[in-house]
Amino acid sequence: MNKLFYDNEARLRSGWRALFFLFTYILVSGVFIAIFVMLRGQGDQEKPADLLSLTVPFTISTAIAVILGWGYGRWFEGIGMAALGATLSAHSLKNLAIGLGLGCLAIVFAVLIAVATGSMTLALNRGSAGSAIGYNLGTTLVVFVTGAASEETLFRGYPLQTFVRSKATVVGVVLTSLLFAFAHNVNPSVSPLALANTVIAGIWFAVAYLKTRDLWFPFGIHLAWNWLQGPIFGINVSGIGDFSPDPLMRATDAGPAWLTGGAYGIEGGVACTFALVLSLLLIYFLPMSATEHTENTEIRN
Repeated sequence: MNKLFYDNEARLRSGWRALFFLFTYILVSGVFIAIFVMLRGQGDQEKPADLLSLTVPFTISTAIAVILGWGYGRWFEGIGMAALGATLSAHSLKNLAIGLGLGCLAIVFAVLIAVATGSMTLALNRGSAGSAIGYNLGTTLVVFVTGAASEETLFRGYPLQTFVRSKATVVGVVLTSLLFAFAHNVNPSVSPLALANTVIAGIWFAVAYLKTRDLWFPFGIHLAWNWLQGPIFGINVSGIGDFSPDPLMRATDAGPAWLTGGAYGIEGGVACTFALVLSLLLIYFLPMSATEHTENTEIRN
């Protein structure tokens, strides 16, 4: 029975460590977000979401994921905060910049596929005032920064990393990518292809983390992908269009939906699938390496 819970070094197995983290994360973040919602008086579902109602829950969940990731890493595995890959340094800033660039390239490639096939057209948004477009670009940047931080610290944070340290990398990547897709299962206009693309995206972000052992790299990719997709190109992000009422461009989707994603946005189509797979391969073969402090934690079980 002990072998079910503990390895040969009497250390709690990675699956249980990840499960404890997820259980605690859901409980603690649920409580704090519920308190915020009550304080804000957001019980009325018809009340439109504002900047704080979107960014504060993301920020709360990010803080909890980082604190729990650090705490459980120290408690269960005897490792420090640096192993989480969330600290800021010159190396992480470089990874962030590369991630932002790769995220931009990936979404531009997906859009170009749709445009080149005549399935989508783009035009400058001349129906909104310049001030409205500028405000939209700024507010959505804040939303997508906090949203990407929340998802990366959760799905590519401690749960994935603890599997990696136990040399169960494939299990960790698959499980966290499936959970990442499951988190999008209730999004508007979601489809089986959209969920499949989300699983691939989860693997894409996980490979980006594994390449550097630095969360800033997948965070940069994730942020650039979402921000260009919504407020720049005017495409629904994971089925949600309310984030960008005044985008820089307006996208017209002529279909077919299997290629462009339809109402879900380009993440629900084959154009996205091609872009994700090619970007994943690009990251895999990039000449990048992990930082020294994270390499030293990889041998822990």
